[in-house]
Amino acid sequence: MGSARRDRQDRLDSDAEASRSRRFCHVRARQIYPVLHSVLPPSLSPLPDKALLRQEQSDDSLYYRQSETMAGSKPQRRVLLLCGDYMEDYEVMVPFQALLAYGVSVDAVCPGKKAGDACRTAVHQMGAHQTYSESRGHNFTLNATFAEIEFNAYDGLVIPGGRAPEYLAMDQSVVDLVSKFSHAGKPIASICHGQLILAAANVVKGRKCTAFAPVGPVLIAAGAHWVEPENMSLCITDGNLVTGVAYTGHPEFIQSFVKALGGSITGSEKRILFLCGDYMEDYEVTVPFQSLQALGCHVDAVCPKKKSGDTCPTAIHDFEGDQTYSEKPGHDFTLTADFEGLDASSYDALVIPGGRAPEYLALDGKVIALVKDFMEAKKPVASICHGQQILSAAGVLKGKKCTAYPAVKLNVVLAGATWLEPDPIDRCFTDGNLVTGAAWPGHPEFISQLMALLGIKVTF
Repeated sequence: MGSARRDRQDRLDSDAEASRSRRFCHVRARQIYPVLHSVLPPSLSPLPDKALLRQEQSDDSLYYRQSETMAGSKPQRRVLLLCGDYMEDYEVMVPFQALLAYGVSVDAVCPGKKAGDACRTAVHQMGAHQTYSESRGHNFTLNATFAEIEFNAYDGLVIPGGRAPEYLAMDQSVVDLVSKFSHAGKPIASICHGQLILAAANVVKGRKCTAFAPVGPVLIAAGAHWVEPENMSLCITDGNLVTGVAYTGHPEFIQSFVKALGGSITGSEKRILFLCGDYMEDYEVTVPFQSLQALGCHVDAVCPKKKSGDTCPTAIHDFEGDQTYSEKPGHDFTLTADFEGLDASSYDALVIPGGRAPEYLALDGKVIALVKDFMEAKKPVASICHGQQILSAAGVLKGKKCTAYPAVKLNVVLAGATWLEPDPIDRCFTDGNLVTGAAWPGHPEFISQLMALLGIKVTF
């Protein structure tokens, strides 16, 4: 009995510790579900089916894993994410959701804001001009309050780049916080313009570090041993300090931070294929893509009629008060392999992002054949949001239990699947070799459930 009580208390402690990490997804669910319920007919309304939920609980082949149990029964590390308005979109969301997927509890805070408030983000990318362009990104919802931070509760700090660090470096409360992490020897991971804050906190003197090139003169003036960024993927680790140039270096940046936290990764010798298309959702391709790369997996991205090195434009889908999601231009995503001549048998799993791309990819016979190959071989297939339009067209959902973006319910039901309500919207399911999710707020579960199928583990 004593052991049972302790197990129960561990679960309760885990729930309390991780509740703030789940607020981000729950705020999104509150935004999305009232809208969907008001515009869908009753037969497609995204309300829970209690009988179906009971069925899910009794079916060993199907499981729903909550954020707090991503990589185990209890978060093993707790990290602070220092946010601000117009931080770079990828540079906040990729580390945030990757770490959650690995079982790390993450609190995202911003000075002058509280849990539930949003920070605007910026899409930065290099093009034909002499510096990067900027456009509006997703709205990032904070899940903790800056004024309530208890420094001793955290094992590490992550600082995204973008334009936010320019003004955060002027905030004494931010500078003092970063100094505390440094003096305590706790891991700090900072990327792109984030190193402006490190310089302001006087924590780079005598330390090797890199950053986006224009930040170099500031770091040199602050006494750092500047490492010139030969490419945009460069990362440097010096003791407890991890610095990166830009979001293209996220795989090494995140992996180095996990190691600095005392983490180890096993089972990552996997090859994973991403099925891409024009105007796939920006987060839904890059967050899982870079999260899996950070684990050490070999990840390829292909698109019909395109080759390695070509790009796909992406779409930013967000809820901003309208009856359906808004769309803004996202980052350009670079493909890593040719679609023609692809050897599907050389890959261990397939990932299908959502967005608008699946609408037309579902009409491509070669895409359908590729999906059928993976499903017939019973290899893991992970599909999110509108990606299930492709699964429906491929005829591989009959008899399966799955979810999707609620507006795709018709496709799923007509394909012969049992519909599982994504309530809240971050809910994901595994049925046999198939992982399905409803939207990008569910990435931590989506990635974690794919990791489980592949036998990939992160331990601390």
